[in-house]
Amino acid sequence: MKIAVLGAGSWGTVFAKVLADAGGDVTMWGRRTDVVDAINQTRRNPDYLPDTTLPERLSATTDVAEALDGAPYIVLAVPAQTLRANLQEWRPLIGGDAVLVSLMKGIELGTCKRMSEVIREVAGVPEERVAVISGPNLAREIALEQPSAAVVACTDEPTAQKLQLACMTPYFRAYTNPDVVGCELGGAVKNVIALAVGISVGMGMGDNVRALLMTRGLAEIARLGAALGADQHTFAGLAGMGDLVATCGSPLSRNRTFGENLGRGMSLDEVIAVTKQTAEGVKSCDAVLELARRHHVEMPITEGIVAVMHGGLSPVEAGRLLMSRTPKPERYGV
Repeated sequence: MKIAVLGAGSWGTVFAKVLADAGGDVTMWGRRTDVVDAINQTRRNPDYLPDTTLPERLSATTDVAEALDGAPYIVLAVPAQTLRANLQEWRPLIGGDAVLVSLMKGIELGTCKRMSEVIREVAGVPEERVAVISGPNLAREIALEQPSAAVVACTDEPTAQKLQLACMTPYFRAYTNPDVVGCELGGAVKNVIALAVGISVGMGMGDNVRALLMTRGLAEIARLGAALGADQHTFAGLAGMGDLVATCGSPLSRNRTFGENLGRGMSLDEVIAVTKQTAEGVKSCDAVLELARRHHVEMPITEGIVAVMHGGLSPVEAGRLLMSRTPKPERYGV
């Protein structure tokens, strides 16, 4: 089976490796000629995974038409805020029966739409042809073939099962879930919570603070999910708690690392300058908060992160505001 992966960053490259190791013939599209040439000639992605040897069944191209030609599965691994513009350009090349698979974990600025919603709108495909991959998927660990798992979310169970089989390897296990909304919200909002956890780590705070932010962060995700019709059980699984734990707990996490640098006293511009990969939570936090407000959902941690990232509030001030809020009963989802 031919599979196209559009995006040659770390997660796009690693998932392309997973698909090739599972038996697929994978063509990866990248915008930079030097990266594409290196993948084809040296079997390595020098910018993101220089120490990982890529399978022979994986090739790369700068020609998106070549990557998409005849591919029944199209995996989208571009930054969330560039998806709409890219899809508008690629739409004429997408086959009539192709399944579009999102690896992206963000909410679109302005529209507050999830990535699957953007895909359906721009590509003009029904929901049964859109799938989402989510879970605790730190790219470097999967590149080392350490045991990992993810959720394949699609409203159409046969489509989810076929995609599940297409990415199963001895080191990568996939589960299916029809709850696309819950899986996407878990993946997008956990990035915002990881920024908060990273800030606390950078400020020298300990495990109590991390536990506080992660558990109350999970409550924020669950509240928003309930308002949007997600299955609450999703947030107790890989695409909810699992992804949150990995992203908040690992120094390999882009969002946590971004937050750590802020917590150590670097300015936002300084952190952006030294960050080589996209930290989706930095931009998506605005859209997450706006989505919550549209549905009258309270998300104080997210609100604090937006104020730090885009409102000029210092991390210390944000922490004080969070701790001075009126206390409420502690119940699941409250």
